[in-house]
Amino acid sequence: MPLAQFLHQIEVPTRGKGLYEITGAIEDWLEGLGASTGLLTVFVQHTSASLIIQENADPDVVHDLNEFFNRLVEEDNRLYRHTVEGPDDMPAHIRAALTLAQLSVPVERGRMALGAWQGIYLFEHRARSHTRSVVLHLLGE
Repeated sequence: MPLAQFLHQIEVPTRGKGLYEITGAIEDWLEGLGASTGLLTVFVQHTSASLIIQENADPDVVHDLNEFFNRLVEEDNRLYRHTVEGPDDMPAHIRAALTLAQLSVPVERGRMALGAWQGIYLFEHRARSHTRSVVLHLLGE
Protein backbone atom coordinates (compact mmCIF):
# COMPACT_ATOMS: atom_id res chain seq x y z
CA MET A 1 0.00 0.00 0.00
CA PRO A 2 1.46 3.43 -0.92
CA LEU A 3 1.96 6.14 1.66
CA ALA A 4 -0.98 8.46 2.08
CA GLN A 5 -1.59 11.64 4.05
CA PHE A 6 -4.66 12.40 6.10
CA LEU A 7 -5.54 15.71 7.73
CA HIS A 8 -8.25 16.49 10.28
CA GLN A 9 -9.04 19.18 12.83
CA ILE A 10 -10.77 18.74 16.16
CA GLU A 11 -12.22 21.48 18.33
CA VAL A 12 -11.68 21.12 22.07
CA PRO A 13 -13.94 23.15 24.36
CA THR A 14 -12.30 24.05 27.67
CA ARG A 15 -13.72 25.40 30.91
CA GLY A 16 -10.57 27.22 31.96
CA LYS A 17 -7.18 26.03 33.17
CA GLY A 18 -6.60 22.33 33.20
CA LEU A 19 -5.89 19.18 31.26
CA TYR A 20 -8.49 17.89 28.81
CA GLU A 21 -7.97 14.39 27.51
CA ILE A 22 -8.39 14.16 23.73
CA THR A 23 -7.17 10.59 23.21
CA GLY A 24 -10.65 9.28 22.41
CA ALA A 25 -11.37 11.92 19.77
CA ILE A 26 -8.07 11.12 18.05
CA GLU A 27 -8.70 7.37 18.22
CA ASP A 28 -12.16 7.83 16.70
CA TRP A 29 -10.66 9.69 13.74
CA LEU A 30 -7.91 7.09 13.24
CA GLU A 31 -10.42 4.22 13.25
CA GLY A 32 -12.33 5.80 10.38
CA LEU A 33 -9.25 6.08 8.18
CA GLY A 34 -8.42 2.43 7.77
CA ALA A 35 -4.68 3.19 7.86
CA SER A 36 -2.46 0.47 9.27
CA THR A 37 0.85 2.10 10.17
CA GLY A 38 2.26 5.58 10.14
CA LEU A 39 3.26 8.63 12.10
CA LEU A 40 0.63 10.89 13.63
CA THR A 41 1.36 14.53 14.32
CA VAL A 42 -0.91 16.33 16.79
CA PHE A 43 -0.56 20.13 16.70
CA VAL A 44 -2.34 22.81 18.77
CA GLN A 45 -2.92 26.12 16.97
CA HIS A 46 -2.62 28.38 20.00
CA THR A 47 0.12 30.07 22.05
CA SER A 48 -1.62 29.86 25.41
CA ALA A 49 -2.47 26.14 25.33
CA SER A 50 -0.28 23.12 24.76
CA LEU A 51 -0.20 19.34 24.40
CA ILE A 52 1.23 16.65 26.62
CA ILE A 53 1.27 12.88 26.84
CA GLN A 54 0.59 11.91 30.41
CA GLU A 55 -0.85 9.22 32.66
CA ASN A 56 -4.61 8.85 32.25
CA ALA A 57 -5.28 6.16 34.87
CA ASP A 58 -5.04 8.17 38.11
CA PRO A 59 -6.77 11.59 38.21
CA ASP A 60 -4.36 12.67 40.95
CA VAL A 61 -1.66 13.01 38.27
CA VAL A 62 -3.71 15.62 36.40
CA HIS A 63 -4.48 17.42 39.69
CA ASP A 64 -0.82 17.47 40.74
CA LEU A 65 0.33 18.73 37.32
CA ASN A 66 -2.17 21.60 37.48
CA GLU A 67 -1.04 22.51 41.00
CA PHE A 68 2.64 22.34 40.02
CA PHE A 69 2.20 24.68 37.03
CA ASN A 70 0.20 27.12 39.16
CA ARG A 71 3.11 27.27 41.63
CA LEU A 72 5.77 27.37 38.91
CA VAL A 73 4.40 30.34 36.95
CA GLU A 74 2.79 33.07 39.05
CA GLU A 75 -0.08 35.22 37.85
CA ASP A 76 1.21 38.60 38.95
CA ASN A 77 1.07 41.54 36.51
CA ARG A 78 4.05 43.15 38.27
CA LEU A 79 6.27 40.38 36.85
CA TYR A 80 5.42 40.84 33.16
CA ARG A 81 5.24 43.54 30.49
CA HIS A 82 2.60 41.68 28.41
CA THR A 83 -0.49 42.20 30.60
CA VAL A 84 -3.13 43.60 28.19
CA GLU A 85 -5.27 40.43 28.20
CA GLY A 86 -5.28 39.95 31.96
CA PRO A 87 -3.13 38.44 34.70
CA ASP A 88 -3.30 34.90 33.28
CA ASP A 89 -2.17 35.77 29.73
CA MET A 90 1.62 35.98 30.01
CA PRO A 91 1.76 33.10 32.49
CA ALA A 92 -0.22 31.05 29.94
CA HIS A 93 2.40 31.81 27.27
CA ILE A 94 5.19 30.76 29.65
CA ARG A 95 3.40 27.51 30.54
CA ALA A 96 2.91 26.78 26.84
CA ALA A 97 6.61 27.48 26.17
CA LEU A 98 7.55 24.93 28.85
CA THR A 99 5.40 22.23 27.30
CA LEU A 100 4.72 21.30 23.64
CA ALA A 101 2.69 22.63 20.72
CA GLN A 102 3.19 19.40 18.76
CA LEU A 103 3.39 15.68 19.49
CA SER A 104 4.46 12.78 17.26
CA VAL A 105 2.92 9.38 17.93
CA PRO A 106 3.59 6.17 15.99
CA VAL A 107 0.54 4.36 14.64
CA GLU A 108 0.54 0.58 14.39
CA ARG A 109 -2.34 -1.69 13.39
CA GLY A 110 -4.50 1.41 13.06
CA ARG A 111 -4.03 2.56 16.67
CA MET A 112 -1.72 5.00 18.42
CA ALA A 113 1.23 3.18 19.98
CA LEU A 114 0.69 4.75 23.40
CA GLY A 115 1.72 3.01 26.59
CA ALA A 116 -0.85 1.31 28.83
CA TRP A 117 -1.50 4.40 30.98
CA GLN A 118 -0.73 7.15 28.48
CA GLY A 119 -3.22 9.63 27.13
CA ILE A 120 -2.98 12.78 25.03
CA TYR A 121 -4.11 15.96 26.72
CA LEU A 122 -4.76 19.51 25.64
CA PHE A 123 -3.33 21.65 28.45
CA GLU A 124 -5.39 24.85 28.75
CA HIS A 125 -3.37 27.62 30.39
CA ARG A 126 -5.98 30.42 30.40
CA ALA A 127 -8.52 30.94 33.20
CA ARG A 128 -11.59 31.41 31.04
CA SER A 129 -13.29 29.02 28.62
CA HIS A 130 -11.95 28.66 25.09
CA THR A 131 -12.45 26.47 22.06
CA ARG A 132 -9.04 25.18 21.01
CA SER A 133 -8.18 23.87 17.54
CA VAL A 134 -6.01 20.78 17.28
CA VAL A 135 -4.77 19.62 13.86
CA LEU A 136 -4.16 15.92 13.25
CA HIS A 137 -1.90 14.81 10.41
CA LEU A 138 -1.22 11.17 9.64
CA LEU A 139 1.41 10.02 7.19
CA GLY A 140 0.80 6.34 6.82
CA GLU A 141 -0.42 3.37 4.88
